[in-house]
Amino acid sequence: MHTQPTPFRRRRTTSPAAPCPSTSPALAVALACASLCAGARAQTQPQDLGTVVVTATRTAQPAFDIPASIDALDADVLGASQLQVNLSESLARVPGIVAQNRQNYAQDLQISSRGFGARSTFGVRGLRLFVDGIPATMPDGQGQTSHIDLTSADRIEVLRGPFSALYGNSSGGVVNIFTQDGGPDTVAEVSAAFGSDHAHRVGVQLSGQQGAAQYAISANRFQTDGYREHSAAERTTFNGKFSLATSEDTRWTLVFNSVDMPEAQDPLGLTRANWEADPRQVASVATLYNTRKSVNQSQAGLILNERLGRDDRLQWTSYYGERETVQYQSIPPASQQAATSPGAVINLNRNYWGQDLRWTHSATLLDRPLEFTAGLSDDILNEHRLGFRNYTGPADAPDALGVEGALRRNELNRVSSFDQYLQAYWAFASDWSALVGLRHSKVGFVSSDRYLDNGDDSGRTTYEASTPVAGLMYKLSRDLHLYASFGRGFETPTFNELAYRPGGGGLNFDLSPATSRQWELGAKTRWDGWAGPWGANIAYYEARTDHEIAVLTNSGGRSTFQNVGRTLRQGLDASLTGPLGHDLWWYAALATLNARYRDSFLTCTAAPCKTPSVEVAAGKRIPGIPDLTFYTELQWRPQASGFETAVEFRQVGKVFVDDRNTDAAPAYGVVNLRVSWTQKAGGWTLREFARLDNVGDRHYAGSVIVNEGNSRFFEPAPGRTWLLGLNAGYTF
Repeated sequence: MHTQPTPFRRRRTTSPAAPCPSTSPALAVALACASLCAGARAQTQPQDLGTVVVTATRTAQPAFDIPASIDALDADVLGASQLQVNLSESLARVPGIVAQNRQNYAQDLQISSRGFGARSTFGVRGLRLFVDGIPATMPDGQGQTSHIDLTSADRIEVLRGPFSALYGNSSGGVVNIFTQDGGPDTVAEVSAAFGSDHAHRVGVQLSGQQGAAQYAISANRFQTDGYREHSAAERTTFNGKFSLATSEDTRWTLVFNSVDMPEAQDPLGLTRANWEADPRQVASVATLYNTRKSVNQSQAGLILNERLGRDDRLQWTSYYGERETVQYQSIPPASQQAATSPGAVINLNRNYWGQDLRWTHSATLLDRPLEFTAGLSDDILNEHRLGFRNYTGPADAPDALGVEGALRRNELNRVSSFDQYLQAYWAFASDWSALVGLRHSKVGFVSSDRYLDNGDDSGRTTYEASTPVAGLMYKLSRDLHLYASFGRGFETPTFNELAYRPGGGGLNFDLSPATSRQWELGAKTRWDGWAGPWGANIAYYEARTDHEIAVLTNSGGRSTFQNVGRTLRQGLDASLTGPLGHDLWWYAALATLNARYRDSFLTCTAAPCKTPSVEVAAGKRIPGIPDLTFYTELQWRPQASGFETAVEFRQVGKVFVDDRNTDAAPAYGVVNLRVSWTQKAGGWTLREFARLDNVGDRHYAGSVIVNEGNSRFFEPAPGRTWLLGLNAGYTF
């Protein structure tokens, strides 16, 4: 997407490929076909709209030439009059990605890619997250976004479809965040944003270059009272990136980041009746037990890039981190009396580390360019999991609620993964290229029970799989590329999904990994319109999954899971972007998705539940997945004025809340407005912005809690909200 630069950042010289419009699949296909035909007829030499990306091939390649669905959002988009706290602010622009701000910082964002990851009740699952090459997803597939500093982000690359499997376990999609390097100028910046519900963020950034050394440092503090009652949160983040070129062939990069979230209140979900009566309220148990979470995390990574002669490159990445989490849940004392109950206060202490070693070789095969990559990846997570009652005194007459009580769980857990991967990109003819890969993953789980009053729940299990992928691209013309790709996926349960078994404590080692087979057909085109260069992408895909992992019970913040057989996901992603003339620029993204269970199975409708007994018929829609998402934006940027304004529209289809499809969050559409103005004087650059979201003050459920056992499925989104911001930077 082409946008006017926001000050204080090192800019890329190309515009990211953007996401396509419409309100129905039929219209989307017709529009895309018209775009492709226009591109094929174009006789001019349009500007290259393809951003150079690395996420699909692990080496720099134009996205336009890769047989995969991949989009990039640059710093201009990430800072487009946003609060710059949540990934959901910008990921709505990417077709196939659903990123929901739950208005609940105790549970993090809901992010899914083509329906993978939609079952998550907290955190991110089913897709992998990286920040500067350092995993933000643990080896078991559980990811977190709270430590990601968007104010220092240079770009985000988002990969969907079969080639996501090249990143191993739980790769329904890949989100790769790259922070700025710093330089060549020295820039100091102060930023602040203030908005509805007493939300505010203040930050400082410093970046520059001294000889062969580059640096970029960012620190931010965010606070909010929350849209709903009992949803206040505060968060302090730090991100530092330091690079040193010790020779023409050697570069070292050190990355450090941390997050401190001392208390994020958890408002839980609402029943439909409560949501419709007052979306700002909370369930009474949330305040009764003071449901909340605290998080403290620090991690560091070291990256070596070494050129070994003309044709060989080596990259070694190593990282270490620690994360402490304490969560208070709303489980009543009477429900904690069972001998197997692990309590309702979770205390997790985690340390994790790993490394990735990658060798890339450039050569020719049959006199055609070939690039070959081989690598090894090793990741380890150690966890000390403690569980306590959330009350003191006897269960029938507790002295206090929502406080740490007696110990009910004590175990040491370890998950490790060891992966090997190969991939090759070969332009085997002037108009043909192929991208192929193979990854072998072995993930092991070990649990050592130290609380033996209710028996020994120790155990271990290992999951293993090989995931091949292949893609073929045909260049029908310089500006119209067609492609097809296929791959197999592999997703283990996370430790949090194993943490509880139905009706009792101890790990649920009955869970099996989910395996998937995916294919997609796509086209990418670009052409010169009367006002400038345009670009469009379209992809149709299908994913068939065996042993799908689904929520079995969900109550009081605790979930259990089961395998439910086969599922089918079929969908279409499309995007379109270009100038309309008169300083107007249009951008649109559409995704449709039909996700259903192919097999019938038994589930629970309330917790506790030892034996599932309620049938879910084959053909039911998978909950948590909208059937349609649509985003469009019209910008006006008078040249050389420093002024920009835009209107945004986002539509999300109906989302079912449970496996039986007994209720659903209705479809909604919201309109947002934004405006900004930039001035420069000497070394100073000032930028002011204002934003108004949900202009029509529409009330809707922004996300749902899948299979919530008390029918508290709905997480309300805010009504009309405002945001004001100011950035001041000085270039030395």
